Amino acid sequence: MTAVAEVESAGRVAGRRFRRWRGIAAALAAVAVLAVLLAALRPTATSGYLDPEDVTDAGTRALAEIVREHGTEVTVVRSPAEAAGSAAADGLLVVARDERLTEDDLDLIAGSRAPLLLIEPVTGVLDALAPGVTEATSVAGGEVTPGCTLADAAGAVDFEAATVYSAPSGAVTCYRDEEFARLVRVQGPRTVTVIGSGAPFTNGSLTEAGNAALGMNLLDVPGGVVWLVPPLPVEDDDVVGQESLTDLIPPGVRLFFWQLAIAVVLAALWRARRLGPVVVERLPVAVRSAEAVEGRARLYRAAHARDRAALALRGAARERLVPLLGLPRSAAGDLGRAAEVSALVAARSGIEEQTARWALYGPDPADDRELLQLTDLLDELERRVR
Repeated sequence: MTAVAEVESAGRVAGRRFRRWRGIAAALAAVAVLAVLLAALRPTATSGYLDPEDVTDAGTRALAEIVREHGTEVTVVRSPAEAAGSAAADGLLVVARDERLTEDDLDLIAGSRAPLLLIEPVTGVLDALAPGVTEATSVAGGEVTPGCTLADAAGAVDFEAATVYSAPSGAVTCYRDEEFARLVRVQGPRTVTVIGSGAPFTNGSLTEAGNAALGMNLLDVPGGVVWLVPPLPVEDDDVVGQESLTDLIPPGVRLFFWQLAIAVVLAALWRARRLGPVVVERLPVAVRSAEAVEGRARLYRAAHARDRAALALRGAARERLVPLLGLPRSAAGDLGRAAEVSALVAARSGIEEQTARWALYGPDPADDRELLQLTDLLDELERRVR
């Protein structure tokens, strides 16, 4: 009997030890599985609109490869200083996503001797790099013939939705819409070409109409192409251009600390079950959502950040609309599906497709009045679609 009791007692002790450590073992196993998934799902290419290293429909990898095959070197850079220093006088400096550029960045680019190709430039960039060219309005998509003698504009192009510009005297204007043009070239100390839509250059639209021909002609330069896709700006000027501590840590070490943090969280959740339910307390101060929205709006207005405000409004509206249209949520951020989303919104709301396209994907508002009009139109679209 004593031997049997000892065996049973040892079994109970082993059971308690197993129950004590099973949570930690499960947490470690979860971390191991997560590490394998992170390694398997690590992206192999960058992602971004008009990025020559992006292989999605919104990128321009296909155009860059075609130009390289025809003997023109295409160099992708992320730093405005590097772009201004490496672009040759007989080459071409392509500037995309210029809403991310600061005034100092524009000064660097303005000091470069290389010809410029500005894709969908915002108003501040036009003032700094293409004086005399002003944004007029936005127009609907469709194939448009050049209507000019510029050799680079060799055929009809499908611009989708585009911005049109008024040009100074002596400038070459192509792909016109009445008195305005989608493409403007200004000759001066250096050549500056402004184009109101980057859609013809993207992977998803390159094979349509004469899009590929236009892109190849514009990038066919002897001195090579430097394609600038700047990163999102850093708000604190004191850290611009400086490496942070995390930049100096190898990726493997960062992954280890992420796994360690997840293990700590899982262990804390496991141990927290023994402490009973969480006690909910009323906060001493409640901030109403309307006040938070108004505060953010005041910050945008003080910074004259109409472009960022419009980007946030349009992105949020698309996020709310695509589920109502039966589309996956990924369609909200996929610019390659802009035409599909705009058409469905127009059909459901009864508003013209051109107007819906402008509201969801159009250019930045020129002033506060246009921003308010955009806000009202987005509210009306959502109300009708619902």
